[in-house]
Amino acid sequence: MTGILDTVKFAGVLVLAIPPALAGLELLVVRGQTLTGGALITLAILLVLVQQRLTTPGDVPGLVARRLVGTVTDEPESESDERS
Repeated sequence: MTGILDTVKFAGVLVLAIPPALAGLELLVVRGQTLTGGALITLAILLVLVQQRLTTPGDVPGLVARRLVGTVTDEPESESDERS
């Protein structure tokens, strides 16, 4: 379930990041305004990076669930060896 939610969150960030990236690319390449174009492209890249790296309070239950599943499934299967 968290994979789907992560994909939706990433798509939402891309909806916000693509317009400034395209505007920055146009300003940088077509109009020659390097400072403004570079700033907009940097802003778009930072939006995506922050979304990928930032842990919000809404992400904490998913992280806890992943750790719990990892500890529950890492137990050795020694019960079948003891019965034999």
